[in-house]
Amino acid sequence: MATATAASLPGASVAAAAAVSSSSSSPALSFRILAECSKSKARTSLMKLPHYAVELPMFMPVGTQGTLKGLLPEQVKGAKAQVILGNTYHLGTRPGKDLFQDFGGLHKFMQWDRALLTDSGGFQMVSLLDLAEITEEGVKFRSPYDGSECMLTPEESIEIQNAIGADIMMQLDDVVDVREKDYERFKTAAYRTTRWLDRCIKANKNPDRQNLFPIIQGGLFPDLRKISLEQQIARDAPGYAIGGLSGGEAKEKFWPTVHLCTDHLPKNKPRYCMGVGFAVDLVVCCALGVDMFDCVFPTRTARFGCALVDNGQINLKARDFANDFRPIDEKCGCSTCRNYSRAYLHTIVTKETVACHLLSLHNVAYQMRLMQSIRDSIKKDCFAEFVEDFMAAYYKDQEYPQWVVDALAAVKITLKKNSSSGVTNKASDIWDDQESDEKLWNLRSGFDKLYLTGYRNAILGDFEEEEAAGRIEGFETAFQSQSKVNPTIYLSRLDGLLMACLTKCKSNLNEEQKVEIRLIQNMINHALKLNFEPSKSILEKVLKSNKQTETRNEQEEVRLCSSECFVDAKYSEDSTRDRYKSRDSKCGCTPGQTDNAETCLNEILSRTRAVCDSVGWKIPDFILNHEL
Repeated sequence: MATATAASLPGASVAAAAAVSSSSSSPALSFRILAECSKSKARTSLMKLPHYAVELPMFMPVGTQGTLKGLLPEQVKGAKAQVILGNTYHLGTRPGKDLFQDFGGLHKFMQWDRALLTDSGGFQMVSLLDLAEITEEGVKFRSPYDGSECMLTPEESIEIQNAIGADIMMQLDDVVDVREKDYERFKTAAYRTTRWLDRCIKANKNPDRQNLFPIIQGGLFPDLRKISLEQQIARDAPGYAIGGLSGGEAKEKFWPTVHLCTDHLPKNKPRYCMGVGFAVDLVVCCALGVDMFDCVFPTRTARFGCALVDNGQINLKARDFANDFRPIDEKCGCSTCRNYSRAYLHTIVTKETVACHLLSLHNVAYQMRLMQSIRDSIKKDCFAEFVEDFMAAYYKDQEYPQWVVDALAAVKITLKKNSSSGVTNKASDIWDDQESDEKLWNLRSGFDKLYLTGYRNAILGDFEEEEAAGRIEGFETAFQSQSKVNPTIYLSRLDGLLMACLTKCKSNLNEEQKVEIRLIQNMINHALKLNFEPSKSILEKVLKSNKQTETRNEQEEVRLCSSECFVDAKYSEDSTRDRYKSRDSKCGCTPGQTDNAETCLNEILSRTRAVCDSVGWKIPDFILNHEL
């Protein structure tokens, strides 16, 4: 086996790098490195699978139940996707392994002639933990479809994946929420994952045509990661996955874990980082030496009217696009960009299902184009320059996040300081089309047009709990989050919880509870406004409201305690006014006080707790970790 690497040869040619190939332990996979970056750990390679020869690095769109929502397989192929990811837990539950065995596998069932990868179902230990019990035997859970009790063992997971017929199968692993702090729990999971791997290997009936990838566990603990790496590598698998990340951990802890793993994983085998899909993360992880990625992000964000572009994403709900007749991206060749304008999409997003279809198609095509650009730059040995240009465009007129700078510096890529570190006011930062006086002001990282409703949508969309929590962590770093000075995170989390309560418990709420929730939301809304430096229009509106207090409408009560406390309690129904009159936000503040914000915020929390208790909801810890 050739062991020379192109990384040791400055400016090494594609031909020289092609000498590095894999002595794969599986007849169902061959792996050949085509070129390597002369600075970083980035490489491009060819992985031949039973159904398709895949160019790496690559991104896999997620078709949880054998389909990408809103897209036909031929459209996914047209977007240049090479592999689709399916989920063993969901496919095994519905339609079930017997149907796949009878039909001849998922490829035929969904009419997809390229490669498939199936996740083992281990991730559902975290996302469905309320339904699951983890033992040495496996994972006992209640089906979210019919409530029946099921047991997913390593053997059962592989039996389902054998029936599905995926080119790459993932072992069943013991997944722990990455935000967990218990070292012993991660240690148990790392060792159990190896024991389960051995059971998966033994259970695989199709080693000649289906590859089984182990998953490296260990949380954010380097010593546990090294133990897991040593144990999994000893099994000589055809490829390896880095698991247990992208669950809401800080990026400052995410990238060193990836870096550690790619330093130790075999160079002559593919490396897969599970759950990664944001463009910046993809570029950074490619620099760290990762080959494969997957995430629901491109199709999920499309359902909220968001389209991916080189500087992040644009929300086509914003009225800025009502008369914008350009395509989403003039450089994109997808059918959406060839045929439809931003103005048209603005008209139909979140209203017509075809909008989800069109944006999903574009977003998948964007991810594929990004990965192709990465591969091309590595072949030309200009990946470092590509990274610099990409980051400059993505963070235009903003400072680079420190974690990005540090991660790239670790692999000898130095980002030059942007020409301007000011905050941009681009239309692409707009999240919603509310009136201008409802903006959140004075934000740090370019989200100066982030609206309250936009934040709620991020919380309330059909995100998995882990993804929602991860997104919240992202917002936490974007805001000036000293809670007693600026309690935006805390208030927005409570607001999101109440919105979720109204949406998900609608049939169980009585009128009294609904009105109470709306009252608290109005308190939150106005507290948020004045915890930022207000615009002149907001300030004038507030002062005017306060001046007219004595002649206020009977349907509305407004009181300005100070610049830090503004409560607006509105009553939508006359019949409930008297019922709530005694709870009219009487926080005891007097004009001129400067330290009364805590009093009002505690009242909001107290009332939120009371209403949640009344419907049997527990306020999650990730909301309360900024409790005042």
